[in-house]
Amino acid sequence: MSQVTVLGAWPSPYVYRVIWALKLKGVDYEYVEEDVLHNKSDRLLKYNPVHKKVPVLVHAGKPIAESAVILEYIEETWPQNPLLPKDPHQRALARFWIKFGEDKSAALFGFFMTEGEQQEKATKEGQEQLRILEEQGLGEKMFFGGDEIGMADLEFGWLAWWLDVMSEIAGVKVIDAESFPRLHAWIQRFKDISAIKEPLPDRSAMLTYFKGRRATFLALAKS
Repeated sequence: MSQVTVLGAWPSPYVYRVIWALKLKGVDYEYVEEDVLHNKSDRLLKYNPVHKKVPVLVHAGKPIAESAVILEYIEETWPQNPLLPKDPHQRALARFWIKFGEDKSAALFGFFMTEGEQQEKATKEGQEQLRILEEQGLGEKMFFGGDEIGMADLEFGWLAWWLDVMSEIAGVKVIDAESFPRLHAWIQRFKDISAIKEPLPDRSAMLTYFKGRRATFLALAKS
């Protein structure tokens, strides 16, 4: 096994946060695809016996689970090309917005798991959180931490690729250039970074996969 191994699943934005961080740091790694929905491997169950989910980072035989924890581990283990600011206050602000993204994930994803009036309400609630993110988190900066990409950008990286796919499937437009000009511009900048765009998953495959996931969510809601 490689010194650094990532156990992941290609549709997961949480997995890509880890991949992006390693690429931005210039850390070589081995990627192992896991079938987390239908056939979890013995290796995954061994390395993440608590949650049995991806991503898992294995470094020198030692596993670390949960994407936010993994990103902090990567930052501490490979200090080159830092993903957090040196200034303690700015570092705290970055962690605040990372926590904001984690806390508001249900609201941001709500439009995808609902339909009809519930979807309209969920879309509005998600956009309210995005408005806060745009005005208070991003502001006039190039990236959430300033002029360079950082850990907070990785937290919201799913907005740059997954959101568009999920919006198309759900039949709603969550972010556009007119309603969220700064977030829309940030999405373009984020996707233009080579370490980000090179490993992005195939869009047609994502459409197929997430159509199935939405159908499952809606069926469960009706049962």
